[in-house]
Amino acid sequence: MPTDTVYAKLAEHLSHLGMGYPVREDLVDMLKELFSPLEAEVALAIPNTPIPLEPVGVDEIRQGTNLDRSALVKILDGLDEKGLVYAGPMADGEKGYALHQVGFGFPQTFHWKGEDTPQARKMARLTARYFNRQVTREAFSPSETKPYRYIPVGISVPTAVQGVYPFHMMEHVIENARVIAVAHCPCRIAYRLAGKGCDHPTEVCMKFNDMARYVIERGLAKEISKQEALAIVRQTEEAGLVHFVDNTEGEIQHNCNCCGCACWNVGSIRRRKIPRDVLMATYFIRTTDEDQCTGCGACVDICPVQAVTLEGDLPVVDEAWCIGCGVCATVCPTGAVQIEVRPDKSAALSTATFRQLHEKIRQEKSLSS
Repeated sequence: MPTDTVYAKLAEHLSHLGMGYPVREDLVDMLKELFSPLEAEVALAIPNTPIPLEPVGVDEIRQGTNLDRSALVKILDGLDEKGLVYAGPMADGEKGYALHQVGFGFPQTFHWKGEDTPQARKMARLTARYFNRQVTREAFSPSETKPYRYIPVGISVPTAVQGVYPFHMMEHVIENARVIAVAHCPCRIAYRLAGKGCDHPTEVCMKFNDMARYVIERGLAKEISKQEALAIVRQTEEAGLVHFVDNTEGEIQHNCNCCGCACWNVGSIRRRKIPRDVLMATYFIRTTDEDQCTGCGACVDICPVQAVTLEGDLPVVDEAWCIGCGVCATVCPTGAVQIEVRPDKSAALSTATFRQLHEKIRQEKSLSS
């Protein structure tokens, strides 16, 4: 297959993933930097119909190539070693492989270690060029169901809501995880490599279960205990960072703790580049007990998306942009801030499992299985 053709075909192939990559010349250029022509042909043979983190066997992949099995395995393992494909055990225990999907490994594998290397700097430039606002919006807008949701700071959520909907608490996510890993925030690392940067902590990006196993085995992150994970939650809340996780009740794979400076979601909302509900599922909104509020303005200063302003002595919330993160509650000296379920939403989630979530997204995007 001609070189230019294989990379164009691979870009098209990746665009039909459930969490797919919009086709652009910048994507093709990035693929040329990362894959040899033969590696690109092998990547083309990996099915694009599974949900994220669902590997398929070598024999299935081999149906799309002319390579013998041993040669194919060598190339797949090389792609795994370079962080260009996901690898993990299948149901029968055998090693399988899968394409990285948006948010699930590519381009995060280049930044989870927090290293400053020529390769990391190159990837920071290439991904910044590709993942512009339009590409980000296009990647997340086709499906009504969003892959990720914000989880409010625990102290901001009424006890009654916590009791009925415990999955909206980071403590619940951590308690139910089988394995936990912590990596560096790829958004803030790439931001710093581009010569910008902010003062927020970076080693606070947590992964769970299958995703945790993968990043630990690849040396991209370190395994931590549940107690250490809870400490990270407290650290990020004190730093004014925003929790987000997979938009499902159980089998959570992701937790990122985002800032308005560098992160693809909070930063885009803060700058009013992409509407909140296009990017993320937001189930909560901030309210204020005006009798308790002293008008100190602390919540205005800390709001990661600049959705709070002072009018006279009272804060006013822009409900079209508030993400219900509860960060403002951490600095309120009187307890006047509370996070409530959005009046146009229910706190109930539409899917119970990670699989159901991503099958629903594929269905809404009209992708064949």
